[in-house]
Formats: sequence, C-alpha cells, structure tokens
Amino acid sequence: MTHPSFRPTRRALLGGGVALLAASAVRAAGPDLEALTDLTTNAAPIGAAERAARLERAQTLMRANGIGAILIEPGSSLIYFTGVRWGRSERLTAAILPVEGEPCIVTPFFEEPSVQQTLAVPAEVRVWQEDEDPLKVVAGFLRDRKLAGRSVGIEESARYFAFDGLARALPGARLVSANPVVRGCRMVKTAAEIALMQLATDVTIAAYRWTYPRVEKGMTGAQIGALMNAATRKLGGDPEFALALIGPASALPHGSREVVRVDGGQVVLMDCGCTVLGYQSDVSRTWVHGTATAEQRKVWDQVRAGQALAFSTARNGVAAGAVDDAVRAFYERLGYGPGYRLPGLSHRTGHGIGMDGHEPVNLVHGEQTRLAQGMCFSDEPGLYLPGKFGVRLEDCFHMAADGPAWFSTPPASIDRPV
Repeated sequence: MTHPSFRPTRRALLGGGVALLAASAVRAAGPDLEALTDLTTNAAPIGAAERAARLERAQTLMRANGIGAILIEPGSSLIYFTGVRWGRSERLTAAILPVEGEPCIVTPFFEEPSVQQTLAVPAEVRVWQEDEDPLKVVAGFLRDRKLAGRSVGIEESARYFAFDGLARALPGARLVSANPVVRGCRMVKTAAEIALMQLATDVTIAAYRWTYPRVEKGMTGAQIGALMNAATRKLGGDPEFALALIGPASALPHGSREVVRVDGGQVVLMDCGCTVLGYQSDVSRTWVHGTATAEQRKVWDQVRAGQALAFSTARNGVAAGAVDDAVRAFYERLGYGPGYRLPGLSHRTGHGIGMDGHEPVNLVHGEQTRLAQGMCFSDEPGLYLPGKFGVRLEDCFHMAADGPAWFSTPPASIDRPV
C-alpha cells in the first residue's frame, strides 16, 4: 500500500524538527550500515529485444481492438514502451505508437537532445517550436501514416489538454481508451520484469531485517522510516516510501499527522517499498514493541489467516474481485465489518504492482478481470480497530503457471515479524 503522503506534512508542522531527528538516527546507525552490501549489482535492465516485443504485442492488440495508434504522455507507460524518462509540464512531450511501423516522439525543439538520451527504441522524433501547437504535430504524424481516419487510443493517465488538443487538431477523429492495449501489455509481466521485482523485494526484506532490531523506545515514525530508507539505499534500492505507524496511528491505514513515539506494548506498523531499475516492491510488517496483549495477538493471527486465504483464492481464471470477497466474508464471520466498515478491513485486499506501486487491476469487490499468468499483486488484508491499533501484513505475489508465487514469505508470528 504505497502512501508517502504524510511525510512532508509532518516536517511542515514541526518546522523540520522531525527531519533533523530522523537524520540523527541515521548518523548514529552509520557504522552498522557499513556492514550492508548492494544486492542489485547483477540486476539486468530491460533490453532491446524485450522492448521490441512490447511494441509488437501492443500493435497486435491495436489490430485486435481496431485502434490505429495510441498517445502516451510521460510516466511509466512512456518508459515501458520507449525508455524515455521525462517529466510532465505544460509543454507536451508524448509518444505515438502506430499500429504499424516505428513510434514517434513529439517534444519541444529545445528538449530533443535531452529526450534522446533515454530513448531506447528506434523512433522518429518530431519537434515543435514555442509558438506552435504540439497536438498539430501529433495530428500531422497520424495523417502522414494514413492513420487520421482510424481510432486513436489515449493512455488513461494522459491529461485532458492532450485529449482536447488532439480532438481540435484532428476534427472527426474517434478518440478512445488505450486500456485494451496498454493494460493488455503492462498487466502481464515477463520473466525479466518479475526478476527485477524480486530483487526490489529482496532489498526491502533485507532492509526490514536490519531495521527491526534497531527500533527503540522513544523513536518517532520518521526516525524509523529514515533508518529503513538508509538501509534500502545501502542495499542497492531506490526508496519509494517508508511509513512507520505507532500505537493508535496504526489503525489509520495511511497514518496520522500526529507524531507518536514508540513505547512498550504499542503496535508498530511499517509499510515500505523501493525500486530497482524501474520495478517496485511493497511490503508491510506489524509487531508490538515489548509484550503483545492477547487482543493484539488475536488480531495479528486473524490478519495472517486473511492473507493466507487471499493467496489460496488467487488462481488463474478466478475474477480478481473474488479474492477480496473471500477475505471479507471470512472477516465478517469473525465479527468485523460488514463490508468496508470499521472495525474491520476498510480498503481493498490488494492492488496490481510493477513499474508503479499501484497498477491495474485491484483485488477489490466487483473487479471481473480474470487472474492470469504474469499478473502481480499485493496481498494486504489488514484489520483496523479505531482508537486502538491496526495490523497489516503485506506481501506481493505473481501468478505463475500453477498459481500464485510469493515475492516475499509472510511472517510466521507476531513474535517473529521479519
């Protein structure tokens, strides 16, 4: 469950004091960090052959869905198909993937040299000047490729101005969702992608093993998170988020603005992830600092059972929503809910994961997409008791030929959380 949202707010509220404490915690752990080694030295980046296969797959799906081209703005989908790493601004940079032939990159004239630095596929590059309309350049490419009369797919994260601008530049064009193409490619991971996700998960688990015994009474969530991020960097990952929720804050899935310090008998819930060569991990662990109460143990065991049920329900051909339904029905039999009500499970059981921490589709009620080999998900059916505590155990899995396979092994007990 990716959620870095509260870290800047905490810093703002405390005038940077929390950040300074976090940095102090990392400095104190410096000698211990030196013992960690990079786990990613042999990581294999996505190669030219795989990128060519992605384009071929996309073009096959375009033909099957009657789409002549798709428009993609900067983000993970642009990287996925072209390698181009670029930020979004009011100046359009975009890729057009045609149903036949090489893609086209449209970018401002003065940005072309920088865009070329990460372009990883054969592609035509068309530029526009500051006094020109970039969507007219896109329309020109489509006309030149004889695609102006075909449906044009718009990638789902593209901004409205790109959609509207293309509609104006190409009157009568039929603009449709590119989901059948983009999701059709990205939802099913290859062995190379799964290997990178496995490395990212290995880094996160190793960082947990290093951080867990260093959590002490009096620490804040920011200090714990800083330790986790420092270990992640030393192990070769790029930290994406490191959330540590303490005591009653653990009952709020994305945390609280209140700064709470570790004390005896309090739940510590951590949710952390990193990136390795563009692919992400997402792992949550929950434990009690000191001695757990009977209620804390009971809820932890119930969450562990829910997570195991989600895993056993996830089978190729099963609707993604059925996984959530199975867990929610189990929790309701235990007296939680019903549905998304608290105390209980107030969020979906899991989400897709890959280049983004959250990708389509979700393990959520009503989702009819069928699970298939290569799909990757988080499995995180937490339980939250407002005013008391929450428990979340999160491990990700991928669908293999014979069913789900873990990226990380779930913990055995509240006493052995890592």
